[in-house]
Amino acid sequence: MTKLSTIGQIAITVSDVEKALAFYRDALGLDFLFSAGPELAFLNADGVRIMLSTPQGAGTVGANSILYFKVSNIEAVHSSIVARGAQNERDPQLAAKMSDHELWTGFLRDPDGNLVGLMEEKR
Repeated sequence: MTKLSTIGQIAITVSDVEKALAFYRDALGLDFLFSAGPELAFLNADGVRIMLSTPQGAGTVGANSILYFKVSNIEAVHSSIVARGAQNERDPQLAAKMSDHELWTGFLRDPDGNLVGLMEEKR
């Protein structure tokens, strides 16, 4: 049975990424990692990546945060969790090509409709 344990990223939905970045980086002291356009910024919280994002799709500011779990073989893990009764939100797909890996993400929903993300850094 697949068991998730390591949180790889937490997405926080914000109205203005630049203002939020100033708060999380300057006020809270998190290390800035990188930006991916004006709608995404990434920070490090002692090994857990924090993603600041404007609402994507049907998201709502302050009500659409996502826990991302690091996995290996994202397709198999996603299928296994769906087979155990989780609601599939989006099958795993390529989210971003980095210089040394591809970031793949897939999404499920918990019983209350909260998003749960799976992420794999394929090298």
